[in-house]
Amino acid sequence: MATGWAGDGAVQDQIDATVSDAVQRARQQLRAGPGLEQCEECDAPIPAARRKAVPGVRLCVACQELEDAEQRNGSLYNRRGSKDSQLR
Repeated sequence: MATGWAGDGAVQDQIDATVSDAVQRARQQLRAGPGLEQCEECDAPIPAARRKAVPGVRLCVACQELEDAEQRNGSLYNRRGSKDSQLR
């Protein structure tokens, strides 16, 4: 059931676009190749198990948690959505 000028599948299209954007953003952030032995932020040693588990790792666990928290704070609303969906 459409309301206003929106088409019948507008809501689902918006959801699909949001998910696609998030997946694309996550894939762009993936690294490949050998990881660093020392954290590029704090110079702490990165354990061999972490380097093996996370290809291309560049940060220790503590620094990675800080970076993840900063990224989460920047993506709190749907940039493609209507103005009402951005009011939180």
